[in-house]
Amino acid sequence: MAQKKNESYIRCLHRTRLPAGTIELAKYLIGKTLVHDTRAGRVSGRIVETEAYVVGDAAGHAFRGLTPRNKSLFLDRGHAYVYRAYGLHFLVNISSEVRGVGAGVLLRALEPSGGIDLMRLRRPQAPLIDLARGPGRLAQAMGIGNQHDGVNLCAAGPLWLGDSVRPAGEIGTSVRIGISRETRRLLRFYERGSPYVSGPKRLRA
Repeated sequence: MAQKKNESYIRCLHRTRLPAGTIELAKYLIGKTLVHDTRAGRVSGRIVETEAYVVGDAAGHAFRGLTPRNKSLFLDRGHAYVYRAYGLHFLVNISSEVRGVGAGVLLRALEPSGGIDLMRLRRPQAPLIDLARGPGRLAQAMGIGNQHDGVNLCAAGPLWLGDSVRPAGEIGTSVRIGISRETRRLLRFYERGSPYVSGPKRLRA
């Protein structure tokens, strides 16, 4: 009998399984699992919302070219690009093109699925639905910080991408949230009907 797929058995995604191209990767990641193996234990969540920041995108950090800060965006697809926004919250992105081409996918929300007690220690006032709903909350709940910038998410290590524990639902599309450039591009993707998706109701339908 085949082993049932659950939180104790998640297969790491090999880089060859990640589609080439930022938009394709942003859609593909919906329903996949983000896993962080910490000293205190494993935390994980289903990815339910992403945003694509494509090549040449004026809203993306790679727009002005390679810098010491954004160099992880120019790695092969499947590496973490982690930075602090407004000096407050870390955000987690995934490089999405070939080495030398800068683009990425922002992880905007997770459905907590493993290590929820550890997440609650990091966000003690938050109800379950809000533990990782929004990119800053996501990084905080998962215990992700600047030390994870550049990590290969498709290899053995503390922070990695895993396969789906259950199939993704219908994927919705909308404009991105909280940007001032390229505001009309439909580059945000989310699992329709998921209560863990962030943003206003009109962008979650």
